[in-house]
Amino acid sequence: MKFHLLAGASLASLAAVTAALPAHAYEASALAASVAVAGEVVHGRVTNAAGDALPGAEVIVRATGQRAVTNTQGEFDLVLPTGTAVLDVRYIGQPSATQTVSVVQGGTEVSIMLGAGEAATVSDVIVTGVITDGVARSLNQQKNADGTVNVLSADAIGRYPDPNVAESLQRVQGIAIQRDQGEGRYINVRGAPSAFTAVSVDGVQVPAVDPGTRAVDLDTLPSDIVANVEVSKTLLPSQEADSIAGAVNIKTRSPFDKRRLAVSGYAGGSYNDYGGSDTRAAATASNVFANETFGALLSVSYSETNRRPDNVENAWVKEEQNGAEIFVLEESLFKDYETKRTRQAVTGALEWRPTDDFRAYLRGSFAQFEDDEYRNTLGLIYSDGKLQPGATDTTATYTGARITRQIRHRTQKNDITTLVAGGEKTFGNGGVWDASLSWAKSEQSYPNRNELLYRSSATTLSYNTADHYMPSYSVFSDPTGFYRDPTKFTFRENTFRENTTSQEDVAFKTNFELPSQFAGRDVTWKFGAKFNSREINADEQRYRNRASSASPGTLASVLSDRESRNYDYDLGFKFDADLADAYFASARAASPIREPDSITADYTAREDILAGYAQARFDLGATNVIVGVRVENTKFDGDAAKVVDGAVSPTSVSRDDTEFFPNLTVRHSFSDNLIGRFALTRSISRPEFDQIVPRRIEETDGSNISYEIGNPDLQPTLSNNIDAGLEYYFNSLGVVSANAFYKDLTDYRYVLKYTEPFGADGEADFETPVNAPDGHLAGLELNLQQKFDFLPGLLSGFGVFANYTWTDAEIKTDRLYAGRDTFSLPGQSDSNYNAALFYEMAGFSARLSYTKRGDYLDEINADDADLDLYVEGREQLDFTTSYDFGNGVELFGEAKNLTDSAGVRYYGSRERTYEYEKFGYNIFVGVRFKL
Repeated sequence: MKFHLLAGASLASLAAVTAALPAHAYEASALAASVAVAGEVVHGRVTNAAGDALPGAEVIVRATGQRAVTNTQGEFDLVLPTGTAVLDVRYIGQPSATQTVSVVQGGTEVSIMLGAGEAATVSDVIVTGVITDGVARSLNQQKNADGTVNVLSADAIGRYPDPNVAESLQRVQGIAIQRDQGEGRYINVRGAPSAFTAVSVDGVQVPAVDPGTRAVDLDTLPSDIVANVEVSKTLLPSQEADSIAGAVNIKTRSPFDKRRLAVSGYAGGSYNDYGGSDTRAAATASNVFANETFGALLSVSYSETNRRPDNVENAWVKEEQNGAEIFVLEESLFKDYETKRTRQAVTGALEWRPTDDFRAYLRGSFAQFEDDEYRNTLGLIYSDGKLQPGATDTTATYTGARITRQIRHRTQKNDITTLVAGGEKTFGNGGVWDASLSWAKSEQSYPNRNELLYRSSATTLSYNTADHYMPSYSVFSDPTGFYRDPTKFTFRENTFRENTTSQEDVAFKTNFELPSQFAGRDVTWKFGAKFNSREINADEQRYRNRASSASPGTLASVLSDRESRNYDYDLGFKFDADLADAYFASARAASPIREPDSITADYTAREDILAGYAQARFDLGATNVIVGVRVENTKFDGDAAKVVDGAVSPTSVSRDDTEFFPNLTVRHSFSDNLIGRFALTRSISRPEFDQIVPRRIEETDGSNISYEIGNPDLQPTLSNNIDAGLEYYFNSLGVVSANAFYKDLTDYRYVLKYTEPFGADGEADFETPVNAPDGHLAGLELNLQQKFDFLPGLLSGFGVFANYTWTDAEIKTDRLYAGRDTFSLPGQSDSNYNAALFYEMAGFSARLSYTKRGDYLDEINADDADLDLYVEGREQLDFTTSYDFGNGVELFGEAKNLTDSAGVRYYGSRERTYEYEKFGYNIFVGVRFKL
């Protein structure tokens, strides 16, 4: 029913738009079927005075109002009758230009240069700085896009201390990030879960590396490889529908960006407040050959980060005391990390443009993220003991509790590879045909996930969490030094896990675009189809050995003389990493028995999507209307295994689903500077692969049993979307905008955690994905960017960025959980904002930037609302500065996380802190060069 209502609304809105047209547009002679536009193709390129391409420039035919917008290489195409035509070119940050073109048979080529002379007025401001040039590129592309789009250029990204794409995107209005050890990993667009946003590189959709989500780990992709990042918050029929929140397309560089020999790069190093260092370097080289008909580009990037964050985790439960329930800890874990993270990436491009109307290309990218981590953990296991009378919500004493000492060596590798070959042909009537064949592969592997655990004899433990960030624990004030005495500990177990999950995607897509006229108006028809096939393979090995023969010896024999500290907590001595690794190698060679639950973790799957679309773009003078529909058929097959009484048997699931996605997108220019937008769209988010295969994974940790259960009946989430916005662009390089959105969600999926009786007189923890029938996500984005060019003298170098996003969201379940059937949307913060003050003058630039997001729900607990898991809002202050010597050499410096902000998670209330982690500030200095 919702689909039909949306389709009806689209048609009704289109009828309203066409009804407002002048009456002469509907003369009887003009009501014939659409015909191709008669004329010749004019191929043009718009550059600045330095010869750099200007993307997003608006080219208007003065006599007819016909309009084109330049692409990322500054190129545009128009179909005009032979004769003389006058073209007006507008670009925020450059003086407008007019050029007369003689259109001849066989096609015409034209070059238009902006800013060759001096600016005469404020409205003719010429962009000269790196910051302002990046702002201008972004604003022009956003202004002239058909839908609601945000663009980050490479120059803008380079002015922030952001090592990966996720951290770069946090600067965009409506986007917040989820972090791992202080670094951005996933993005939340407009308060939606990270899986609601699809990511592509050069138009090739990237499979996720993490098997538990469709969201792409954007910390795998370094920001160095980027030419620009385009975030489409409203989709067109020509775009894949699987982006409820928005689609991110990361565009790498092209040799035709410069059309000459161009070499650039940077290198530098840093100091981290919490220990370790950061080294980064990148270089790009490109050139064009054979009379600018062939181009080649190669880009490389490398970074190494050594971090030692401090981390304490406290797990909370409810216990009955004197007839009342109180909150108590069941364990506290003090984690001492030593982590080395490396990122390396290579991108390349070969492009052939023998004529203006034909081009072919081959582009590829490879990015690898490796996290090599040693973690020493001191664990206070209260649940092994007995809670004593007198406990409160902040204090408790346990007798018979235990302490654990553990070392874990974990190596994680993420690989993302894309390769695409394609071509584009422009015909004499202005029609354009393009096609591409692409291959993408993502792989996540854990070659090392080794753990060695020692456990103490029984002891008495107390705590006080009145200071919920830095509680006090009796173990550290014990005069006997119980936890520091290795003789109190005995070998408990070793565990080994290794797993590899790969996703391989092959896709073919083609589009045909044909300009025509209907009722005296320009209409562009566009049709296309895409088929992609994705194969997923997950293989996991788990081993555990508690036999005394598996022990490496006493705890003292594997400890080093290096102290282990976490905040102000003295954790004793670290494990000797070399001795631990030697033990792991020996113990694994002994070939322990594989755990049955690791067999049930394995699965294979295949997803085939066949899509087609048709859309029409009506150029109605100041108004542009796009109306169309997309159809996607999804076929899914998955296989897993189940273990019953030690016997392994296969299980499988097959699904076939077809969805329609109608679309109405309207862009109206109230003036040259004031743009209004409106869109009615429909989109989808398909379930994670591991959630719909019929798996039932059992994990046992002592007396605790937990199950992760797949749901083959899990439905995709569908969303009907309404978007509306106003944008006013200042001639002096700025914009003020407001965009409102509402998303009506059907079958929102979430992971439900609950506890049920299990066995004779025990219980077990369960988690399974389920659908919520209804939900919504609504919000408002406010954005301001302004360069103060109108101020006198040195003050004209100042500028400001500021944006604020407010969202409201909830889901409604089909049954009550702990008396509730309405929940906040996991991953959604009520507020998110950024502010930055920048200055740029005579080669010097500086920017002070601040970002903050509010608290958000992370996990829903079906049994108790007080144990829902939240992530506490976080703020961060960064500073960057640089000086350009004018000879292609630039010195720069970055200061990140000057507020030393922590990452915090809590249960139900901030007083029940689950995780408190700090990363420290980072100071980076380096040099850039450009030839």
